[in-house]
Parts: sequence; C-alpha cells; structure tokens
Amino acid sequence: MRMEGWRIVFAEKERVEVRKEAIDPALGPTELLCAAVCSLISTGTELQCLKGVFDPDTNWSGWVKYPFHPGYSMVAEVLDTGPAVAGVRKGDRVFVEYPHAQYFKTEAKHAYVLPAEIGNEQGVFYNLAKTTQLGARRAELRLGETVGVIGLGLLGQLVARYAYLSGVKTLFAIDPAESRLALVPDRPGIRRLAVDAGSAREDIREHTGGGMLDVVFDVTGHPAVLAQATRLVKPFGRVVLLGDTATPSKQEMGRNVVSHSVSILGIHALAEFKGWTHAEMAGLFASYVVQGRMEVASLITHRLSPLAAADAYGMLARDRGSAMGVLFDWTAIAE
Repeated sequence: MRMEGWRIVFAEKERVEVRKEAIDPALGPTELLCAAVCSLISTGTELQCLKGVFDPDTNWSGWVKYPFHPGYSMVAEVLDTGPAVAGVRKGDRVFVEYPHAQYFKTEAKHAYVLPAEIGNEQGVFYNLAKTTQLGARRAELRLGETVGVIGLGLLGQLVARYAYLSGVKTLFAIDPAESRLALVPDRPGIRRLAVDAGSAREDIREHTGGGMLDVVFDVTGHPAVLAQATRLVKPFGRVVLLGDTATPSKQEMGRNVVSHSVSILGIHALAEFKGWTHAEMAGLFASYVVQGRMEVASLITHRLSPLAAADAYGMLARDRGSAMGVLFDWTAIAE
C-alpha cells in the first residue's frame, strides 16, 4: 500500500511549493522508512539554491536542477527497517542528510541514531556541526592563536564555538547584524564587531597591537569577502573558506596574499580530514553538547509548519538577519 506525505520543492527559481507526493513503503534489505520530526533550513545554501544564480562549471550549477528538493538536516523517527539492517531499530530517532519531506526512505548507513541525551533540536544540527568542525580542523588551530570569524549565520556560530573550544587567545566575531552577534556566546576572549569585514581591519589592528590575526574564517559565501579577509591576517596567516560562493568569477583573493605569504584553505562538507570520519565528528559534536561545552538550542529562532515553507523562505530572502535557525516542525501537520 502506498503512502502519501508532504515535500518542500523549489519548482523553479524563486518559487517554493509544498507538494503531496506518494511513497512506496516497501523496503530494500538495507533501507529505512522514516517519518520526519523536524528539519533545519541551511539558510545560506538553500537561499542560493532558490535564487538560482550560479557561474557555469561550478558545484552549484551541476547540483541545482529544478524542480529541486532542498534541505539536508533532518531528524526523523524510524517507522520500519529492511531485513538486513543492523544497529537501527523501529522507533529510533535518527539524523539523516535528507531533503525536507514528511516521509522518506533512506539507506541505513546514512542514518545516525541520536543518543537519548540529545534532543531533536540539538540533533538537527549534526550536518552543520560536521561541516564546521571540518573547517576548524582545516585551520589546524593552535593554543593561543588569534582568530576571526566573518559571517555569524548558523555556520559562523558553530565555527566560533569550535574555535573557542580549541583554545584561541582572542576570537573576533565579525558581522554587521547586531542580532547575529548577540547569539555568540558571552565568554572571556570573545570580541564582537558589528561591522563588515572591510571595516573590521582597524579595530583588529588596534586590539592586536598591529599583529593582526593568525586565522580568519570566511563563512559568508559572498565573493567580495575573500579579498577583505586576506587583509586581516598576519604574514603566513591562514584564511579558511567555509562558504562556497556561487559566483567565483567575481571573487578576488586580495592584494597581499603573495607579499604576506597568506594561505587560502578550502574545505567542503563531503570531505574527511586527517583521519576523522563523519561518524566520529558527529559523535564528538554530540559529546560536546551532552557535556555542556557546546550550546546550540538558542540558535533556533523560528519554528514553523512545513506547510508555511513559502512564507519561511520569503522571510529569509527579505531579511536573513531577522532569523537564525528556522526549523520545520513536521509533527505540526495534522494527518
């Protein structure tokens, strides 16, 4: 017997639909049948997918084809398992990198069973937590370094938390939106700058005695920011690109990269680094949350029914600074 469920679809550029779609519940040997509990909008990535403006021959142009199914941060309940599935049982809560959909099937190897101590609104961060952990690992942060994070959206918030856990001396959180800066943890050694990256240079110069930064993370995905970021680091400093711009033709590396021997380091969400697997990174994030060393619940600012998806993306397109974590609550849909 086939079942029906709602799915969020970008039908074309700048057009969001919520469609009722059928799913065959019959499972292969290693598949799971899942019911969504909640899913998180990755605001920068999903808005770029909705906008649909990409340079040719980029990851974006090869990935986004309409109709497009957005989303990759899902907590769900397992309704059934295939006969060869091990380690996942009916009734388990799992994190899955799956688009926004009420019911779906997935391979069991792609599911992470959530520990009992991890709430749904914490578990929904698994994917973004792995991506940002990769960024911190790529920087190879060392005790006592001075670090900047440009762009305090969801990824920037998590990067700032990882950098602080890594033992930085001073962390400069840089974003012109005061509402975003307010969500950065209030800890000793964290300095908030409510300016854009280009305007942060003098403040950083003053507070480092002219020494500038050891590392700066560009988490904006904006093509203009890289050239500004490279001017914030000292000679032999590192710039980590954690936001992949959709228009690299407009991106410049900056005037001092060669003269100051600056390293520009890229990292992608699908990568693994220095032997750490995705499962291990997800487990470390969960440990930090359980231990109280990383707090993410405060990053959820909006909880909406998936049936209001068009309004949710419209709100974000008009003013991303008005929201941080926008969560679709699939349990809010009446059967």
